[in-house]
Amino acid sequence: MIRWLIRFIKIFLTVSLAFAIAVIGIYYSYDAIRQQTNVMDIEEYTPISTLKVPENIITHSKYPFVDVHNHQFDMPVKDLSKLVHEMDALNMAFMVNLSGFRGLYLKKSLANIHDNAPTRFGLFLNVDFELIDDADFAEQNEKLIADAVAQGVIGLKVYKSLGLTDKDRDENRIAIDDPRLDPIWAACGKHKIPVLIHSAEPSSFWDPKDEFNERWLELRQKPGRYRDPEKVPSFESILAEQHAVFKKHSNTTFINAHLGWMGNDLDRLGKHLDQYPNVMTEIGAVLAELGRQPKRARQFFVQYQDRILFGKDSYKVNEYHTYFRVLETEDEYFDYYRKRHAHWKMYGLGLPDTVLQKLYYQNALALFPSIDEQLFIEKQK
Repeated sequence: MIRWLIRFIKIFLTVSLAFAIAVIGIYYSYDAIRQQTNVMDIEEYTPISTLKVPENIITHSKYPFVDVHNHQFDMPVKDLSKLVHEMDALNMAFMVNLSGFRGLYLKKSLANIHDNAPTRFGLFLNVDFELIDDADFAEQNEKLIADAVAQGVIGLKVYKSLGLTDKDRDENRIAIDDPRLDPIWAACGKHKIPVLIHSAEPSSFWDPKDEFNERWLELRQKPGRYRDPEKVPSFESILAEQHAVFKKHSNTTFINAHLGWMGNDLDRLGKHLDQYPNVMTEIGAVLAELGRQPKRARQFFVQYQDRILFGKDSYKVNEYHTYFRVLETEDEYFDYYRKRHAHWKMYGLGLPDTVLQKLYYQNALALFPSIDEQLFIEKQK
């Protein structure tokens, strides 16, 4: 028995050693092949440019700005003094937190703002659309909106789940233009608050995940963002539902988030704004689309200067610096801050001061009359 055990151990160790040697050999052989053939993963390829051109790194915007697209998910308990300090460093005069939710969360968020920074933040309300089958759904949400506005809420935020994943009790997808939602859009118009609505995703998320998809890297790193055309509505059908709501509720102001996912086709976006005078748009998370077409984007911003708002989406201080650089400078060939969004380089639009002022704060002041205008006068002195 002991001899058999010793023999087994010897065989096991021999096989294990051989396997380890084989693995090491394969690794170094693969590495040698990579070096000889110059093959590497796209995520590893980060070349350092040898181009020598003027660089203007901007950490503080030229004019004070309102960020209309921000998310602070811990607002009920957040230390606002620290956040305000960061905002001041950026020259952000006012932040709109779209994630106000409702109920106790909303109440505590409003209280934190009121007690600690009443002039620097605004809250948007969020509705639970999956309660659509409740008998009093319309009545409850009309009251919810009226009460929230009375407490100081300045808008309604609609997440992308509406039209994509939100379902009713029968597990049917809730369309954006479902008539049972009409009272909500009408209530926002009645109380003169805008609806910031995020519908769909970049159209590339519906395209095949192959070498021709310019968002392939993002879909590789974030596979859950892929939209299988066999399982979800098409990109165009979701946009059609959204646009039907804009048309039907012409007395309600809508902010079509992320340039309506038309930042890669500004001619189409221009026609969209022409068709729906009650629609504004904002640039959150789509700066990469603008920075690769600086001449056309500049023309667009000048032409539609009264219809575009500044928005960022995710809150990361250093990422605002790239926004400032694209919008304010004429710098060439510089990096975007997230490779999966843009494997291409950025170019500055060099927007005129009058356009920058509208983008940064004047359009927002017209949309949100409760914002203290004195903030912008003082910060420009």
